[in-house]
Amino acid sequence: MIKIPQSTKGLIFDLDGTVANTMQNHFTSWRHAILPHGIDFNQELFLSLTGMPRHATIAKLNEMFGTSMNLQEVGDAKATHYKSLAHTTQEIEVVTDVIKRYHTILPMSIGTGSTKAGAKYTLETIGYSQFFDIVITADDIEKPKPHPETFLKCADLMGIKPKDCIVFEDGELGMIAAREVGMAVIDVNDYFKQEFVI
Repeated sequence: MIKIPQSTKGLIFDLDGTVANTMQNHFTSWRHAILPHGIDFNQELFLSLTGMPRHATIAKLNEMFGTSMNLQEVGDAKATHYKSLAHTTQEIEVVTDVIKRYHTILPMSIGTGSTKAGAKYTLETIGYSQFFDIVITADDIEKPKPHPETFLKCADLMGIKPKDCIVFEDGELGMIAAREVGMAVIDVNDYFKQEFVI
């Protein structure tokens, strides 16, 4: 069970790979979209980019591999493939137990690199929409993780100082973002081991 320090005043949750077990589906869909362009989109590469919005991920891959993938076309291919798998998403219980335990006790929000529509669908699929009035997505910010804007917006809307928040994250970029503004981090990987199947 994940323990929350008594001094904590607000909880912020990443969504994909933290609250919802979507990462295998994202990995499969990225491989489907990227492999035709000659990049071996493997687990290590995927994990290094986790938390970035779709178009930012493709732009970063273009920069890394010298490719000129079309952001819209490749992004749409990834999104379409993901939609065909999204209904299979399940909750990550070690984290959703915390959500249920602290609902109405501490303010809670979602801070995700997903789109607004994607986040809404994921939360509905796992049955957790009713727990979150505040959901900050890639559509609500200018600068994605590892910039802390996502989490700062969450804290601001909850009315909590950053130093009094705990962020639940599975992605390195999100952990960097949270720590940069003095937020405590709970690394979900310490409680839930993700194994990817190619």
